[in-house]
Amino acid sequence: MKMKYSKEQLVQLLQLEPHPEGGFFKETYRSEGIIPHESLPNDYSDQRNYSTGIYFLLTSENFSAFHKIHQDEMWHFYDGSPLRIHIISNEGDYTSQLVGRDLSNGELPQFVVKGGSWFASEVVEDNSFSLAGCTVAPGFDFQDFVLADRTDLLNRFPKHTNIIQKLTR
Repeated sequence: MKMKYSKEQLVQLLQLEPHPEGGFFKETYRSEGIIPHESLPNDYSDQRNYSTGIYFLLTSENFSAFHKIHQDEMWHFYDGSPLRIHIISNEGDYTSQLVGRDLSNGELPQFVVKGGSWFASEVVEDNSFSLAGCTVAPGFDFQDFVLADRTDLLNRFPKHTNIIQKLTR
């Protein structure tokens, strides 16, 4: 039997909390293994777990604002509307990818955002939500998280003004 949950039910049942970039999340996994600081690239300020995982719920009334982290981040689609991930590389190249189940429409159930890229996401369908998971390795730490400043991003990538204005706060 297939059950359909509302976004409010998912927030409650999965014990999700508001995320600084937008949407809701809950950490579901943090490896016990640790990568020593001296084994990581210089942009890491301390040791990191091998890997972390979260649930991430985004609604059509909100968006995940442009941000970046050092690590690659793998997105896994679970339920709801497809999600569009917008990416601006450090070189200024813009790409986007639909994450969802409709493979014949170019959607992928998993997608990796390369570390160091600016990225944002939004729910494709109106009056809906997207439930995804995100896996990060080395493990996520908020020390690695940079929420984009709209003015700085516009100055750096003026040819992407429309998407930057739409997906920054």
